[in-house]
Amino acid sequence: MASLTETASQIRRDIVRMVHAVQSGHPGGSLGCTEYMTALYFDVMKHDPAFRMDGIGEDIFFLSNGHISPVLYSVLARSGYFPISELATFRKLNTRLQGHPTTHEHLPGVRIASGSLGQGMSVAIGAALAKKMNNDPSTVFTLHGDGELQEGQIWEAVLSAAHHKVDNLICTVDWNGQQIDGPTSKVIGLGDLKVKFEAFGWKTIDVADGNDMDQVITALRTAKSLTGNAQPIMILMKTQMGAGVDFMEGSHEWHGIAPNDDQLAKALAQLPETLGDY
Repeated sequence: MASLTETASQIRRDIVRMVHAVQSGHPGGSLGCTEYMTALYFDVMKHDPAFRMDGIGEDIFFLSNGHISPVLYSVLARSGYFPISELATFRKLNTRLQGHPTTHEHLPGVRIASGSLGQGMSVAIGAALAKKMNNDPSTVFTLHGDGELQEGQIWEAVLSAAHHKVDNLICTVDWNGQQIDGPTSKVIGLGDLKVKFEAFGWKTIDVADGNDMDQVITALRTAKSLTGNAQPIMILMKTQMGAGVDFMEGSHEWHGIAPNDDQLAKALAQLPETLGDY
């Protein structure tokens, strides 16, 4: 069995190849969240690739920042939700693998359409409350971009989750400091997110390096151990946009552009093929 780090390397290869093949997509955030998604699906989350939309009896995940679909699709395929070969259809006409995840294609592993930012936490709160009503002890996970926190609906949801003591919810912010128009500090500064979420009644966990697999796994396992204590949980995860590909790292310019042929070759040279390309 491949190690989590080896799996992450293959997922990064999938990401850059998928985006390159159609010359569109969002590689930067996908690469930056690869450790998180790998740790979640291959270590922490109890889930079933046979896939039931209701998710009863299993942990479920909502990708709120849906533009980083390449990393979601790769992780789903590599963990058995659909054939790995289907990754070659990314963003093509009539594919199930749209640029932003949708539900009308009935792709296993996708429970909500997430093209519009700011909505994932609200959906996750509803799912978490439903689990409580069903006496289902499993957990709901979400991932959000830091630029997404500029959406007002996020903060309404943050208030709601604390008020209703949604303590089977673990949200994570990909805090890479970048968004499509530039650094978040220049677009709309986020301030001290730890102080803000704790003031809203959340339990927070800091991850100093969200591209370090051990730190990510520790944070997710710790978060899961803290569920059931009357507080929703927020993981604040510092990452590098474009992590794993040196010329993409830390730059907002790779938020939504595809590598050319030469750039793809340079990227793949840095990413060992561990599980076999699709």
